[in-house]
Amino acid sequence: MARPNENRGRKRRNEEERDELVDRLVFINRVAATVKGGRRMSFAALVVVGDQKGQVGYGHGKAREVPEAIRKATEVAKKTMIRVPLREGRTLHHDGKGHHGAGKVLLRAAPPGIGIIAGGPMRAVFECLGIQDVVAKSQGTSNPYNMVHATMDALRKQTSPRGVAAKRGKKVSDLVARRQDGASAPDVVTNDG
Repeated sequence: MARPNENRGRKRRNEEERDELVDRLVFINRVAATVKGGRRMSFAALVVVGDQKGQVGYGHGKAREVPEAIRKATEVAKKTMIRVPLREGRTLHHDGKGHHGAGKVLLRAAPPGIGIIAGGPMRAVFECLGIQDVVAKSQGTSNPYNMVHATMDALRKQTSPRGVAAKRGKKVSDLVARRQDGASAPDVVTNDG
């Protein structure tokens, strides 16, 4: 059984974690359910939460009133957070594609100083994640739900050189050196005779 002092410390840590998290309201939708007496209005909220250090999550909540819907969505987002490896803490390690339903997104790593070049829902995800330089393009639907899902799908596929090196049984320095030399590009063979 936990002692009272231990619970107090755990509670304080959870409050500190909540303070560090940044949340962005991406979309609010008013929905109506038709019932016997007429229509019952409620609100659906889409929220993105992140620590701006490589963790991000999203959530969807529905309630009769907007603040309650946002609170529910934020709670779901905190539970579904994922860690994304970042290069130098500012951009992605490599380009990536993600899709969900009719939403398709293309994410590209960018050099320093470019900034976040992305549309609405994707921008919210990147700001909460802590990415400073990225170029993103949405192809397909502009539905915020599908765009956020597709962006998260692309971010889940991100790998770091350390993870790839561990899988392949190589050193990180070998992989990073290849990336800087451009040796990872396929060699072009010509038939000159």
